[in-house]
Amino acid sequence: MVDQKTLDRIKLMHPKLRDEVGEIYAEICKALTGKAFCRFTYTLRSFKEQDELYAKGRTAPGAIVTNAKSGLSMHNYGMALDIVLIRDGAALWDVKADLDGDGKADWIEIVNIFKQYGWEAGIDWKFYDAPHFQKSFGKSVRELLALKNQGKVDAEGYVIL
Repeated sequence: MVDQKTLDRIKLMHPKLRDEVGEIYAEICKALTGKAFCRFTYTLRSFKEQDELYAKGRTAPGAIVTNAKSGLSMHNYGMALDIVLIRDGAALWDVKADLDGDGKADWIEIVNIFKQYGWEAGIDWKFYDAPHFQKSFGKSVRELLALKNQGKVDAEGYVIL
């Protein structure tokens, strides 16, 4: 199933990634043939939104959900996205579930599709972040922040790579 919210969020990705992310999403939709579909929950995130997430579990109620302050997340540059599986209208975070019965965990199928395109998967990190994927074009977040602070952005406000 194709999810309109995800298609809308793909349009917020860095311009150099939009087409590729669209291709990845099409592959994901073909791979998941069961009762669940993939939704991209976050793509581009403003600095303000990043600060609000960073505050959770620190100065705001809730559990810690990120270790990145504003400017230090690939989301702030449209170069990262988070996913969730949706089944019967509910979020499913089970990375081992095989809802289409093909013998492969749906979540891992998604991870493998992203990796084929050269994306990093947060499921592989020491700070485990299974929903997170990013592609940096060899730039660190500090380099991206420096480019942004130097005004090296396009007409839409995306850092020029």
